[in-house]
Amino acid sequence: MHNAVIAGYSRSPFTISYKGDLKTVRPEDLLAQVINNLISEPKLNKNDIEDVIIGCAFPEGEQGFNIGKVVTFMCDLPRSVAGMTVNRWCGSSMQAIHNAAGSIAMGSGKVFVCAGVESMTRVPMLGFNPMPHPKLLEDNPNVYLSMGITAENVAKKYNIDRTEQQDFAIASHEKAFQAEKNGNFKDEITVIKSNKSDISKDGGIRPGTNQDILDGLKLAFDQNGTVTAGTSSPLTDGAAATLICEESYAKENNLEILARIKSTAVNGCNPEVMGLGPIGASQKALIRAGLKSSDLDIVELNEAFASQSLACVKDLELDRNSVNIDGGAIALGHPLGATGARITGKAAHLLKREGKKYALATQCIGLGQGIATILEAVE
Repeated sequence: MHNAVIAGYSRSPFTISYKGDLKTVRPEDLLAQVINNLISEPKLNKNDIEDVIIGCAFPEGEQGFNIGKVVTFMCDLPRSVAGMTVNRWCGSSMQAIHNAAGSIAMGSGKVFVCAGVESMTRVPMLGFNPMPHPKLLEDNPNVYLSMGITAENVAKKYNIDRTEQQDFAIASHEKAFQAEKNGNFKDEITVIKSNKSDISKDGGIRPGTNQDILDGLKLAFDQNGTVTAGTSSPLTDGAAATLICEESYAKENNLEILARIKSTAVNGCNPEVMGLGPIGASQKALIRAGLKSSDLDIVELNEAFASQSLACVKDLELDRNSVNIDGGAIALGHPLGATGARITGKAAHLLKREGKKYALATQCIGLGQGIATILEAVE
């Protein structure tokens, strides 16, 4: 079996949908700029790229037409490079990485671009014409439950009150602010050129967020609940990309290896508590890697909501000091199809930066799923 490694990672700034700096940028343009930056490494022979695999949660409108292949015509890539779009909702671009790792293990390619994009400004949540199956909706309405209500369900199940959720959100913003201040995002962000300006900074980080500010927000989903916009990831526009290579190929071509993909997993759960998806998926991935949660040095856990993040940290017995050390999605944002590539690339980047051994990237997925990737440092 051939090992797969992450040999590159880049992302756009993440900005708030409808009012952020990326609202006028088409998703194809956004994605193309990030991929072009990723593949600009002179040591990379672009003719060796087998496939461009793009994750997108709502691949329609400007994100349709198989954006995975469309974007190859907008990038500095030869026509021999194939392209596809995968959809596992929020886990789409992490799934793209898993697909590439599987192909590499089979000997079906040595180099893949695995990326994700979502313009939640230009393609709305649930798409343009959502049509739930009427009989399924009647028999099992939980399948189509609002994500916010699932967050409320998790908060109730784990007795996580509003103050604890707000403490988590405050920490996310503070960590992201300090990371930005210290230049920790500089190496990973592709400056996006638009008709108006160059966009180089994330748009959702709120330094100075505190309990008093968050106490002033209205309840977002259940007027008898605890979840607000301040303890939820915002609607976001963004793209992220990783370069996935066969390990021997990366070494032979002197590409910088950020991390090796040690194991992967997906797992289903009840849709009404979809935020618990990372628990089962991460447990599977840890078993496959022969590791325990205590072995993890770095954890990138997507913060869809504070309540589900706290529940996952608790049940997985994660060290809070290792989780989202540069902030998470509550501060940075969650452009659905892009997040998996961001957190997996970020986990690899952090392993290298911090000189650590093992990392976990994991996220929940609507309809009741989780996805996880275990990474290890390469000596």
